[in-house]
This record gives sequence, C-alpha cells and structure tokens, in this order.
Amino acid sequence: ASSALTLRRQLSFDYDGRGAGTRTSRVVSPQRLIHYRDNWYLDAFDHGADGLRTFAVERMHDAQLLAARAQDIEDSALDQELAGGYGIFAGAPTSTAVLLFSAVRARWVADETWHPAQTARWLADGRYELSVPYSDMRELVMDVLRHGADCEVLAPSTLRAAVCAALEAALTPYAK
Repeated sequence: ASSALTLRRQLSFDYDGRGAGTRTSRVVSPQRLIHYRDNWYLDAFDHGADGLRTFAVERMHDAQLLAARAQDIEDSALDQELAGGYGIFAGAPTSTAVLLFSAVRARWVADETWHPAQTARWLADGRYELSVPYSDMRELVMDVLRHGADCEVLAPSTLRAAVCAALEAALTPYAK
C-alpha cells in the first residue's frame, strides 16, 4: 500500500471485510495512510465502487502494484467525504450525540478529544456534557459503553436506544 501511495500507482488486493465477513477483490487509487487507534488504514478511491473508501491494511491480502496511474483526489474532498464522521467511519455527520458524564468521570473525559468538531460544557454540579457529531454510531456506542454508568446518552433517541440494547445484550450471558 505504501509503495502504491508513494509511486502514485493503482493497487489491486483481496479484502476481508469485517462487516459482511466476505472476501472481495478491489482495485484502488491510494490517497493516504491513516494511523488510528493502533491500526493502519488506507484511504483510497475504489474503482469498482466508484467512490472513496477506507480499508484496514491488515485486512488486505495479495496486494499487487499496477501499472496504471492512481487517480488523484484533493485533500479537501478526502476530508469532506472521509474525515467528518466519528472515529474511523466515513461520511459527513448526520447526527450529534449529546453525552452526559458523571462528575467523577468528567475529570478524564474533559481532557479527551472525541471529535475535532466536538463541543462541551461543565454543569454546575460537576458533570460534563459533551456533544459529538457522527455519521455511523457503531464506534460511538462502543466508546459510550466503556464508561458504563458514568455516561448517559441524552440525544438522539436512536443512539440512546442502541446503547440500551447493547447493555441489555451484555447482560444475557450473566442471566443464567
């Protein structure tokens, strides 16, 4: 991936997608490598999908450098399409999560950056309200869950319901 990126050449590879659990063949024009949460990702123009995609490098197999020149995409277009979502998920934000942290947890969360466009405010009782834009709630749900009872989703109701469902599902193995 790095050679194709540096040489500005197209790259073909087989990709094991986590979501569908299937292997697909891809031909892409690499745009940039991203290091996020101890993993490397390739932002690329996927010629088969005719759009920008992000690929986990460790899920790529049998990569082949192609002779064809890579299609160049402006950084501003990459950022608009891929960098606006929450975490590694692409897409322009479609919702804003409003999270309320306990006074104890607030001291840690206030020092974290969850998203470049986040907003926050301290409440008089020491709790911390954090608003985070997102396009895909999967990674956000996991981040909320790691704070347990010290984090409450105030909005939107769809995110609140997803966190509640995940918490209920987590109890299932213990209900025996």
